[in-house]
Amino acid sequence: MSRSFRSLVERQIAKTQAEGGLSDLEGAGKPLPERPTGQDAGEAAAMGMMAEAGVLPEEFDLKKQLLAARAQFNTLTDPAARKAQSAKIAELELRYNIAREARKRFFG
Repeated sequence: MSRSFRSLVERQIAKTQAEGGLSDLEGAGKPLPERPTGQDAGEAAAMGMMAEAGVLPEEFDLKKQLLAARAQFNTLTDPAARKAQSAKIAELELRYNIAREARKRFFG
């Protein structure tokens, strides 16, 4: 970060603090949440904002469906039902990987 930009940011923060704009913020005084190793800080911030707004990437829903499908597969005993469930799992895995790759490319 350039020195002039850093100085601008610091002045803006000081001005906002003087005006009381940073008091009573949610989570004030608490440690920052842990994020997975290797996750980009910008991506983590974007995911956090999306989660707070109740909007999550498609891959999160697909992951839940995939976990449920795998759990159901483990309960099946009929070979035909297991084969059908296996096909469903394969489709969900494909869709999950596509959605995950799309998100990674978007946040690039």
